[in-house]
Parts: sequence; C-alpha cells; structure tokens
Amino acid sequence: MSGRRLHHFDAVAFEENLILRQLAALFPGAQVSPLEIYLPFDSDGGIYVYSFGAVAAHDVAAEQRDEVIARIRTAVPRLTTRVVREEYTVEEDPQRQIGIQGGRLCVDRLNPGRAAVVALTVAQSAAMEYYERIIEQMFGRTGAFVERLEERGGVPFRTRRLHRFIGQAITTRTEVLSVLHLLDKPDATWDDAAMDRIYADLRSEFDLADRYASLELKLRSIQEALELLLGVARDRQIWWLEVTVVVLIALELLLSLPWLK
Repeated sequence: MSGRRLHHFDAVAFEENLILRQLAALFPGAQVSPLEIYLPFDSDGGIYVYSFGAVAAHDVAAEQRDEVIARIRTAVPRLTTRVVREEYTVEEDPQRQIGIQGGRLCVDRLNPGRAAVVALTVAQSAAMEYYERIIEQMFGRTGAFVERLEERGGVPFRTRRLHRFIGQAITTRTEVLSVLHLLDKPDATWDDAAMDRIYADLRSEFDLADRYASLELKLRSIQEALELLLGVARDRQIWWLEVTVVVLIALELLLSLPWLK
C-alpha cells in the first residue's frame, strides 16, 4: 500500500532516576527540556532520555541506541545492569485513521510531535513495569510480617529487622510516588486532538491507568500494614518498659525491708 511505513519504538527503564543536567553535556546539539533529552538522528528517528530513568528509541539502530546507553552508564556508574525493556510498532499509512488495529497503533501521519508522544508512552510502560516489580516484592515482604502477626500474635522480638524494612519501605514509597507523577499526560496532547487520541489509545493499549491505580492501591495497603506492625511493636516495647518499671519498684521495696538490712 502506497506510503505505508512501520515505525519501531523500544524503551529501557533503569532502577535509578536520571539527572538530565548531568547528562546534557554528553550530547552536544541535543534538545533538552526539564523532563527529557532528545537526540535526533539522520534517519528521521531519535532517542529520548527521560528523567524518570528510561531511554526510548524511535527508528534507531540497536548499535546507536546501545552507544547512547553506554555513554549514560559511563557518566552514571551507579546504574545497575538490571533493566526493563518494552517494544512497540506503529503503522503509518495515509489511508488509515488513528486507532488501535490488531494490537498496533495506526496513524495517518507520524510527525515528530506524535512520535514523541508514542516514545514517552512506551517509556512510561517500561518504567511502570519496573515499579510494579518493586512494589510486588515489597508487598510480599509486608505479607510475611503480617502472616507472622496472624499466626503468633506479635512481631519478632528483635525489631531491628522490622525497623530496617519499614525504613526501606518508606524510602521506596516516597521514590515511587515522586516518580509516578512524571508519568502523567504530556503537555503536547492538550493542544492537539490527534495527539490526545494517540495518547489515550496507547494508555489503553498498555493498560497504564489500571496499572497506576493498582500501584496506588498496593502502596496504600503496604502503608496500612506497616502502621499496624509498627503499632504492635511499639505497644510491646511499652509493655516491657512497664514491666521493667514494676520490677524495679518491687526490687526497691524488697531491698528496703528491715530484715534484709
């Protein structure tokens, strides 16, 4: 079919967020904004680097994409090798209307603005999957403490492990919430009905809204469970403190008896 073209998008999400100011100097000539760095390529494609820890490529050879990621790793040595990958194909055809057909987004024209919206959504999906894994692990660890509470009626006597986990959970929750707001609707969609339609279709395709709601629900459940565990641990510490005070008072009274002098 005349004018038909397939566009390939792929994204990589890291465990860590990226500081764009730190990376901007690595890519002279790149377009830099508060939320992303865009590197255009001669093939009409490009690579997007996002502050929420993801890199998305549009019609860029794997070697060029890997070279960009290698430069980022050199500048940010703390980046881990464990990543989440997401791929998606868009069909451009002047004869088509915008919409999802056969599990693929079809557009009549893929201009740079629309390509940016697709790249962002694919990157958001990859980042969302990474945070889903984190929350699922934390949810499982929280469940283990709650099961112990149900079976034994209390938390471990040594609460250092529990306190460390609560600290890690609070840190993770804060990080997740601070990043999730970056996965909101891009500003460009507000001024272009076609881009808004593309973004809405892709969000539905990747099920981003339901996944976002599920993350928030699990985070809320984890918070409530941790508050319960912390309350139980605090009550037991108070009980032991009261017992200690009573024992000390009894001991003092006992030592004050005349026949012990």
